[in-house]
Amino acid sequence: MPLYLIGYMAAGKTTVGRHLADMLGWHFVDLDDAFQEIHGLTTAEYIRQYGIDAFRVKEKYVLEDVADMSPFENVVYATGGGYPCYEDNMDCLHELGTSVYLRWTAEDLVSRLMLTDLSTRPVLQGRTKDELLSFVRPQLEAREPYYAQADYIIDAPGFIPEADQIMAQQICQLLKSKTK
Repeated sequence: MPLYLIGYMAAGKTTVGRHLADMLGWHFVDLDDAFQEIHGLTTAEYIRQYGIDAFRVKEKYVLEDVADMSPFENVVYATGGGYPCYEDNMDCLHELGTSVYLRWTAEDLVSRLMLTDLSTRPVLQGRTKDELLSFVRPQLEAREPYYAQADYIIDAPGFIPEADQIMAQQICQLLKSKTK
């Protein structure tokens, strides 16, 4: 059954997903990459050109299309950070497979975001660290009820270099314990 990683921007969905897929011997699909392949634009380019609402509609269908086209059952998917919060997307994830929420504090997420290229994240572009925290904290709180609907929640070990690897190991152990 496919596994869907959910969580806020910079939660490590892609990195944890790659580690986890390697550990399990599964396939990995980053839905942002699939979006770009299908639509010919990165998610940031699409949002800049058509707006966030149009993006959310297209994003929903990308996940469903990719899931329908996949010949593999053992796939780890990295979803977009806002995907679970749109329409009935969490219901969709529950129907398609198992969801895992990678939970971080707002402060740690901001620290991780500061290490990325914010120009690839249209809603964060040009913000200072304090402005990021003022943006992330309430948005994370608003998204928490959606994220908390995940089948499993993995709490981040804190802002440490090996956090993504540790989280992948925790998910791997969780999945192995559920199959016994």
